[in-house]
Amino acid sequence: MNKVRTRVWDLPTRLFHWLLAGCVVASIVTVNIGGNAIGWHFRFGYAILALVLFRIVWGFAGPRYARFASFPPSPSGVIRYLRGEVAAPPGHSPLGALSVYALLAALCVQVGTGLFANDDIMWEGPLKPLVSNAASELLTRVHRINRFVVIALVVLHLAAIAFYATVRKKTLIRPMIGGDCELDAANAHPPADDGAATRLRALAIALGCVALVWFAVTRLQ
Repeated sequence: MNKVRTRVWDLPTRLFHWLLAGCVVASIVTVNIGGNAIGWHFRFGYAILALVLFRIVWGFAGPRYARFASFPPSPSGVIRYLRGEVAAPPGHSPLGALSVYALLAALCVQVGTGLFANDDIMWEGPLKPLVSNAASELLTRVHRINRFVVIALVVLHLAAIAFYATVRKKTLIRPMIGGDCELDAANAHPPADDGAATRLRALAIALGCVALVWFAVTRLQ
């Protein structure tokens, strides 16, 4: 069957994906090192917060395959997909869509609680003074427990990549690097807009998210 190369993942979405992966790994490493590395744990946490905010906005303002409307969360759709009743669309499959929503939700909880957390000894989140000690303790417990949820979701994501590569003989990594997927020519889909205007819009959104995080962690104390 003839294949055509189609742009599915725009550059901003690809950059978001790899920057988020790097920041999540770095945040886990630095918190386990402890000591002075905790300062970097906070910095990577702020970066994750800005990235997640960007992805949420990009889910409404980005190109077709980056938009949430193109991969709505659908448990029934996942069942039909696993049964082979529906083909995987360009972009996220129904199962991949649930993974995206679960990871974004878990990261929102993680970075949100981290802003108010403390260790009772050396460090505390930048917004900890805005809540009571009891509330901070509760949010700290949620922060510590939820990290295992984040790690589990990351491991499942890596397992899915390995499954597709070994069982279904389909790489998910190459399209997230170059942006193009090989699709059936008989069932062609329009490419995602990945031009200069799209990238400039993404840059403006990203700068706005960074400014918002900076304001939150430096001016709301």
